[in-house]
Amino acid sequence: MRTVLVTGTGGAGRTTVAAATALAAAREGQRTLLLTADRDGTPEALLGIGPLRGGPGRSADRLPWSVPVALTPGLWAARIVTEEWFRDELTALQDRGHGMLDMLGSTPLDGEEVTALPGAESVALLRALRAAQTAPPGTGWDVLVVDLPPAPETVALLALPEQLRRYLRRLLPAERQAARALRPMLAQLAGMPMPAQKLYETAERWERELAAVQDVLESEATTVRVVVDPGPLADRALRTARAGLALHGCRVESVVANRLLPTGTPDPWLGALSGQQQASLKELYEQWTPDVPIRELPHLGRDPQGLGDTADSGPGDASGGPGDVSGVVSGVVVSGGGGGPRPAAGLAALAGPVGAPDPRPDRPAADPWSVEDRLADEGALLWRLPLPGADRDGLSLVRRGDELIVTVGPFHRVLPLPSALRRCTVSGAGLRDGHLQVRFTPDPDLWPKRP
Repeated sequence: MRTVLVTGTGGAGRTTVAAATALAAAREGQRTLLLTADRDGTPEALLGIGPLRGGPGRSADRLPWSVPVALTPGLWAARIVTEEWFRDELTALQDRGHGMLDMLGSTPLDGEEVTALPGAESVALLRALRAAQTAPPGTGWDVLVVDLPPAPETVALLALPEQLRRYLRRLLPAERQAARALRPMLAQLAGMPMPAQKLYETAERWERELAAVQDVLESEATTVRVVVDPGPLADRALRTARAGLALHGCRVESVVANRLLPTGTPDPWLGALSGQQQASLKELYEQWTPDVPIRELPHLGRDPQGLGDTADSGPGDASGGPGDVSGVVSGVVVSGGGGGPRPAAGLAALAGPVGAPDPRPDRPAADPWSVEDRLADEGALLWRLPLPGADRDGLSLVRRGDELIVTVGPFHRVLPLPSALRRCTVSGAGLRDGHLQVRFTPDPDLWPKRP
């Protein structure tokens, strides 16, 4: 399944672009699900539909989204239902661990008193990504478009499966298999029962599910579209977000510059705002192209009013008949090679093709995460980590045992070292051309000696 994750700077119009992407995919004849985590009613207002709510059968299957609503042929929309899903999961967990809870004298929680804890929405969203991939053949979707939170929250969300798996491995290491065999004897020595087998099985189930979600996020069929309202503050936030996405191996396939004001206006106030946008837009092109395309979207002058909205949006309007996608983003333009922007045929041009993922712009075919052997010439091994958008002031690097801890601004990742580098010491590091280059020198006490 093709998965498109839509994020960006706060208030830049992520939901509009997510709807654009989903509708374009449906127009290509692909069964498409638009999934949103927004809870304030913005998606419904944009799409011109009623509330996205739960319905019969959802709780029984413990799916983390509401019953999908059909919008147009081939297009459905649904919302993450964190409260209901969290309640179902907690109730199921209590049932599995009732023996342990009874031993501790705990009083189980009733479903009616359960409210979602902080962070539950992130877990529900990740579970939704996995659930969409496992639908029975013929009943699922070809394309999943996810309307995600602002970029900093999205980076933390996409990093969560790997982080939780690491915690599980540290808290429940592989040696726990031996501990299971010794549990009856340990229970006698301790004078109390050991944790129930079902709790260990639950931890293993979490590990499998997290690994499956991580596979989805790392798949070649999963890409990220970034939405930005060009401006000095937004550009700075976008550089940081790009570095965070790269740190966690996420593939950015396009950047949508949204709400661009008209140029050449005689109004000095509007001209100043437009000039500021154009200056920021120029920086976007310098930072992202040619690796990642920039798609330009003019300001509508009003909020979208549903999928069937075809009101004139002024010069360059690309709207069509009733139900045309231009009702959501009229007058879409796509940057062309020379000659400046040109009118495009509605929302499909904005969203771009979704039938197959584009080549990974930030990760070329020769994987830059691999180790470069420079032993013969320089006596060192070089590990190159792609971090476009990172700067030296916000970058730190720590070697701890067989792991390398990399921090880029507010983002943090623990990377296991390749086997060859575990027998080396870090002899230097530098940030060049958007790559963190870490030099490793073989440790004479650990490196194989030549005969």
